[in-house]
Amino acid sequence: MFFRKKRETRTYDRKTQEPVIHASICTGEKVAGFRDLRTGRFTEIMLIRTSGDLEKFRRLYGIGEGEITTQY
Repeated sequence: MFFRKKRETRTYDRKTQEPVIHASICTGEKVAGFRDLRTGRFTEIMLIRTSGDLEKFRRLYGIGEGEITTQY
Protein backbone atom coordinates (compact mmCIF):
# COMPACT_ATOMS: atom_id res chain seq x y z
CA MET A 1 0.00 0.00 0.00
CA PHE A 2 1.11 3.50 -0.72
CA PHE A 3 -0.75 5.27 2.04
CA ARG A 4 -0.23 3.53 5.33
CA LYS A 5 -1.55 4.94 8.56
CA LYS A 6 1.38 6.32 10.49
CA ARG A 7 1.75 5.08 14.06
CA GLU A 8 1.41 8.02 16.38
CA THR A 9 3.93 8.25 19.21
CA ARG A 10 3.90 10.94 21.84
CA THR A 11 6.46 11.74 24.48
CA TYR A 12 6.55 12.91 28.07
CA ASP A 13 9.40 14.02 30.31
CA ARG A 14 10.38 10.90 32.24
CA LYS A 15 12.52 12.93 34.65
CA THR A 16 9.70 15.18 35.86
CA GLN A 17 6.52 13.17 35.16
CA GLU A 18 5.22 9.70 35.93
CA PRO A 19 2.29 7.88 34.31
CA VAL A 20 -0.67 7.47 36.68
CA ILE A 21 -4.22 6.13 36.54
CA HIS A 22 -6.69 8.06 38.70
CA ALA A 23 -9.53 5.75 39.73
CA SER A 24 -12.70 6.81 41.52
CA ILE A 25 -13.70 4.60 44.43
CA CYS A 26 -17.36 5.59 44.11
CA THR A 27 -18.00 5.38 40.38
CA GLY A 28 -15.09 3.25 39.18
CA GLU A 29 -14.19 5.84 36.54
CA LYS A 30 -10.54 5.72 35.47
CA VAL A 31 -8.50 8.48 33.86
CA ALA A 32 -4.96 8.05 32.55
CA GLY A 33 -2.50 10.89 32.69
CA PHE A 34 0.76 12.14 34.13
CA ARG A 35 1.65 13.40 37.60
CA ASP A 36 4.34 16.05 37.96
CA LEU A 37 6.89 14.71 40.44
CA ARG A 38 7.74 18.15 41.83
CA THR A 39 4.28 19.67 42.29
CA GLY A 40 2.06 16.57 42.35
CA ARG A 41 -0.22 18.14 39.74
CA PHE A 42 -2.13 15.61 37.61
CA THR A 43 -2.64 16.20 33.87
CA GLU A 44 -5.48 14.17 32.35
CA ILE A 45 -4.80 12.57 28.97
CA MET A 46 -7.63 10.12 28.30
CA LEU A 47 -10.59 8.32 29.86
CA ILE A 48 -10.06 4.58 30.34
CA ARG A 49 -13.24 2.59 29.67
CA THR A 50 -11.79 -0.73 28.52
CA SER A 51 -8.49 -2.56 28.67
CA GLY A 52 -8.03 -1.57 25.02
CA ASP A 53 -8.02 2.09 26.04
CA LEU A 54 -5.26 1.39 28.54
CA GLU A 55 -3.23 -0.44 25.90
CA LYS A 56 -3.68 2.50 23.51
CA PHE A 57 -2.39 4.89 26.21
CA ARG A 58 0.64 2.67 26.79
CA ARG A 59 1.37 2.35 23.08
CA LEU A 60 1.04 6.10 22.44
CA TYR A 61 3.55 7.00 25.13
CA GLY A 62 5.81 3.92 25.08
CA ILE A 63 4.97 2.91 28.65
CA GLY A 64 5.89 -0.57 29.86
CA GLU A 65 3.73 -3.03 31.78
CA GLY A 66 4.72 -2.16 35.37
CA GLU A 67 5.34 1.58 34.95
CA ILE A 68 1.80 2.88 35.65
CA THR A 69 0.64 3.36 39.23
CA THR A 70 -3.00 3.66 40.30
CA GLN A 71 -4.20 6.35 42.71
CA TYR A 72 -7.63 6.39 44.35
